[in-house]
This record gives sequence, structure tokens and C-alpha cells, in this order.
Amino acid sequence: MAREGSLEAPTRHPLDWKSDDFYNEDSLNKELERVYDICHGCRRCVSLCNSFPTLFDLIDESETFEVDGVDKKDYMKVVDQCYLCDLCYMTKCPYVPPHEWNVDFPHLMLRAKAIKLKKGEVKTRDKILSATDTVGNLAGIPVVSTIVNAVNENGLARKGLEKVLQVHPNATIPKYHSSTGRKRIANHKSAHEAVPVGRTKGQVALFVTCYANRNEPHIIEDMAKVFEHNQIPLVTVDKEQCCGMPKLELGDLEAVAKAKEVNIPELVKMIDQGYDIVAPVPSCVLMFKQELPLMFPLDEDVQKVKAHIFDPFEYLMLRHKEDKLNTDFSDSLGKVSYHASCHLRVQNIGLKTRDLLELIPDTKLDVIERCSGHDGTYAVKSEYHEVSMKICKPIVTRVQKAESKYYSSDCPMAGHQIENGLKDDSVPYHPMTLLRMAYGLS
Repeated sequence: MAREGSLEAPTRHPLDWKSDDFYNEDSLNKELERVYDICHGCRRCVSLCNSFPTLFDLIDESETFEVDGVDKKDYMKVVDQCYLCDLCYMTKCPYVPPHEWNVDFPHLMLRAKAIKLKKGEVKTRDKILSATDTVGNLAGIPVVSTIVNAVNENGLARKGLEKVLQVHPNATIPKYHSSTGRKRIANHKSAHEAVPVGRTKGQVALFVTCYANRNEPHIIEDMAKVFEHNQIPLVTVDKEQCCGMPKLELGDLEAVAKAKEVNIPELVKMIDQGYDIVAPVPSCVLMFKQELPLMFPLDEDVQKVKAHIFDPFEYLMLRHKEDKLNTDFSDSLGKVSYHASCHLRVQNIGLKTRDLLELIPDTKLDVIERCSGHDGTYAVKSEYHEVSMKICKPIVTRVQKAESKYYSSDCPMAGHQIENGLKDDSVPYHPMTLLRMAYGLS
């Protein structure tokens, strides 16, 4: 008899994306039907994203009120609503491995997305939005960035963009900066020597990320200042591409593999030189901690990077554990509404951002553990924007009721999604910015 749920810690099986069966559509539909039926009998995940309401509506409106009454052609409607936040796997589903039912809903959705891509059924719009390096390099050219930013803030232009690319006119589109994060800290030289303690080597190589580099370079500046203030030498990785997460969410696993072939050797080179790796965007850290190791379980270099990459606040709290964190704060932050982003929670490191910021005197964080519904591209698409804002609404309500001095998220895109919901001229502060402010650093 099958057990009702599992009391054991969830485990993740490697992604068998190289096998012929992975791309077999009949095999996929059989597995979708099996998992959909389990989800139908449980329904614990109904409040997470729109995949589950979509599935349950299909079942409840069918002739049999069961999965066998749902047309297999409609299975992809559920897949299209999934943006791989991973919360169903990590926080809700009682049937994940090692349970015998072996439910991994996100990676099943990933498999379906990969088959959809292989069949040529992905929109040109989605391919463009996931090409973050190409778009960023073009939009980051000084004259071009000015034009792009002006267009993004013009209502008529945004309506035109919706007609051409199906980008919702009310969605927040990030600004592009020609003065990138890499350029801003190019002359940064540490005055300190590395002091290894615990798991940390005491010096870090920064994987800048395409988003922080082009869209919010001030985060990179703040990281450099905070780490220097904590006597941790910081350099940038010599060469990097997008981590591959946008392509993963598209199902383009070959593109993910190509990005891995560029990034992993560069990161390993820095690790072999005595550096730990940090990155400012949770999704990028998760890519190297979880998704690439599951795609390439036998690649020793991938596993080496997994063991040496850290979320910035995770890293600083590991230093604090060894009495190597500077806790001489000059300014309090008061009350902060803090959104713990999905891809940070999935890393299973605990709430290190909260723990560190609450070391600041007279500072209290109101932690919000819900998905913002952004995903990087989902929230900007015309057909999904309104749904994404509905997903974000509970967070917006919490922030409004809290009346905090600041609101913040480790995921900068989630921060702007909340800003878009508030519509009150307030702006999000990245946690690293808040920490820099608490230290009194200019």
C-alpha cells in the first residue's frame, strides 16, 4: 500500500534529458496523465501559481470530472502556466522523491517545454525575451539604451510593442544602462588579504549576471562596497554568459548546455585560484547549485562549482558564524517588508538575508514567503501579465498593511513586480543596498 505523503527530506533525480524517451511525446503524455491525476487527488498546490487552477478547471469542466476526461491537447495549457519556481516541489507536494509516486512537477513541465521547443511551437517573442545577452548587449549601447528606456516609458510606444511582441503595456520592463556593473567596479582593488574561515576562502569572484550588469548595476557597486567593508577581496569573473535560466524556462536545454560550456570553465578557473563564487541574483545561483548539477550529474567541474557558489547573504552569514562579519552598523533600517524569493527559498539555505539584516539595531523584517509571479519573462507577456499580478496581490497587500519604511526582495525583478502592484511611487530597495546603507557607506 502506498504511503500517504512522506516524512523524509525531498531528493531530486538527475534530469535524463539526453535519452530518446525524454523527447517521446507519447511517453510524456502518459507521465503527464499520471502526475495530473495525483495532483487532482491532492490539490495542495492550488494557491501557488496558475498551473494548478488551470489543471483543476480542465478536470472539473470535463465530462468525467477526472483526468481521463481532459483532452490531451489541453495538457500544454497547464505547462504554459508553469515558470519553474519550484515551490510546489519544495514546499507543498507530499509525493516528491523518495516517495514511491516520484512526483517532480517542475521537471515534468520542463520536459514538456523541451518537447514543445523541439516541435517548433515556441513563439519568436519568447526566444527574444530569453536571449538576455543579445538583448542586453544591444540595448546597452549608449545611444541605444537611451532610446530603449524612453520607448519603455512611453504609453503609445508600449502599445505598439504589445502589437509587435505581445509584451503587456502595463508590465514593468527594466531599464538598460550603458555604464554596466562590470565597468563601475573595474578599478576596484581590495586593501585586504583573504582570511579563510569555516567553509569560506575569504575572497570571492563575482558572477555579475546579465541582469545586474545591464539593468541594475548599482547592486554590483553595493556588493563591492559591502564585501570590502568586511575585508573580503572581490574580483569579477573574467568572462561570463547568461547563466542559462531563461533558456531553461523555455525548454531550450541545448542552449543551457552551450552557456555551461562557457561559464563552468571560467568559474572553475577562479575556484582553482582560491576564490569562492557569489552572484547577486538568486535564479543564477540556483542554476549552478541545482539545475546544472542535475543536467550534468557526472561532470566533475559542474559539481565543483556547485560546492563553491554562494548567495551573497549566505556567504556573509557563514563569515558571521566564524566572527568575521563586521557588525558595526551606523544606521538602523526600522521595519522592512522582506519578500523571500522563490529561487532563494529553493536553495535550502534558510533566510540568511533576514538573519543578517536583523543584526542591525532597531531593524525588524516582516518576511513574506510567497511567489511574486514574475519569473523574469512570464509577467511581461501579454497573455500572462494580469495573472502574474493576481499571484503577486497577496504580497502587495502585506506590504501595504505593514506600512514599512522599506520593502525589499533578493530578486530585483520581484521587487519591481511588487512596485508595479503598489502603484504609489515607492521603490524597492535591494537587500544589499539596505546593508550598504546600514553600514553608512556612500
